[in-house]
Amino acid sequence: MNNSTWGGAPEPDSGPGPFQPYDPWAGQAVQAPDPYGTQDADALRTQVIPAMPADPAGMAASAPGPVPGGPPADDWAVGGDAGSTRAQQHPGAAGGVDPHGGVYGDGFGEAPGTGDTGGADTADDVQHTAYLPVADPGVRPPADPGAVPPTPPQPARPPVSAGTLVTDRPEHSGGESGRPAQPKKSRAGRNLPAAIGVGVGLGAAIVVSLLTVPVIFVGIVILAVLIGLWELSGALKRGHGGAGAANVPLVPLGVGSIAMLIAAYARGPEGLGIATALTALAVMIWRMTEGPEDYLRDTAAGVFSVFYLPFLASFAVLMLADDDGAKRVLVFFLAVVCSDTGAYAAGVLFGKHKMAPTISPGKTWEGFAGAVATCAVAGALSLTLMLDGQWWQGALLGAAVAATAALGDLVESMIKRDLGVKDMGDLLPGHGGVMDRLDSLLASAPAVWLLLEIFL
Repeated sequence: MNNSTWGGAPEPDSGPGPFQPYDPWAGQAVQAPDPYGTQDADALRTQVIPAMPADPAGMAASAPGPVPGGPPADDWAVGGDAGSTRAQQHPGAAGGVDPHGGVYGDGFGEAPGTGDTGGADTADDVQHTAYLPVADPGVRPPADPGAVPPTPPQPARPPVSAGTLVTDRPEHSGGESGRPAQPKKSRAGRNLPAAIGVGVGLGAAIVVSLLTVPVIFVGIVILAVLIGLWELSGALKRGHGGAGAANVPLVPLGVGSIAMLIAAYARGPEGLGIATALTALAVMIWRMTEGPEDYLRDTAAGVFSVFYLPFLASFAVLMLADDDGAKRVLVFFLAVVCSDTGAYAAGVLFGKHKMAPTISPGKTWEGFAGAVATCAVAGALSLTLMLDGQWWQGALLGAAVAATAALGDLVESMIKRDLGVKDMGDLLPGHGGVMDRLDSLLASAPAVWLLLEIFL
């Protein structure tokens, strides 16, 4: 049977060629197998001489040139049958040293040491050979890419006593990586001690101002609104990674906000309305100086900021302008604090049913029910004890605060999700930014002011 790859009987063997592959382990040249004889591909593979890792004794440099009349120097191949015409035209099955300074592979279309990646050896494998540069003496040959590197020995863990929590996470283990452990958070995702401390401090400042010099409360509201505007404008600028961010003019916003709050305290609702209109107009005129590009986007964001922050906050100042204004503001703040506290406690203990999972995943209907119950009790007590109102009026006011506070929180969550930010700021530990504390107050202030005007 004819075993030749190209058909026809193989030419007679005329003996070894001018140069033989060198076996570095045997220390002598060896006869390469005849790829055109009767040996099959598997037999040929078992006889392949591995490529030399280096050039011993200058073998590559002393190799003779091509056979006269044979193929060009670049096509010269060794390792085949030098007497065979076909062997002078194609690389042999075994690897060897190229007289031009290279090392041939195993003759199966693979670099030395790579192994057979194509399954059974074919005639095409026998025809082709890989070419690699001669390795530099003293350089270690590359490792087999298929080999698995050995696993370095792991240091033994120090003995621990029973009941000790062992973890490989540095942020949990603390001293194992030299980094301090992260502060522990509650189930609601807050640093609870910091949140309580900041809340008590802010509440104390408000209560002291209302009981001593009520006008100081106006200054506290102005400061909170200005910080909130700064946080909101920063969130609008960095929203969506800075792409399509709104540039809110802070100068007219800040000046107009101060004017709105002072007008509300000094002139009541009429003064607040006039100051709000003038502030919105100032924002639109100021933005005109920066050119027409994105003018509508920036002015829309600016006018939204006017109504979202200073306008809603002015209703707390309107309460203060009444004769019993300090007590009204205290009722308002007490109801909002009870709303947040009741919602937090009930949500952590019993929360299972999400209220708005796509907007604020942490809010639950159980938490809202706790806010309503807590606010109703606080409203009934505070309105009857401080303002001589009816208990049912206080309960209704508390329920209204719970509803508007939840809506205000959801509105701010919607804004943050649209902008792609987690918090408006990080000024208040455990709470985020000032805006993250004003959201419930801003939405509840108009409702409380209106109900107190109706009931009293």
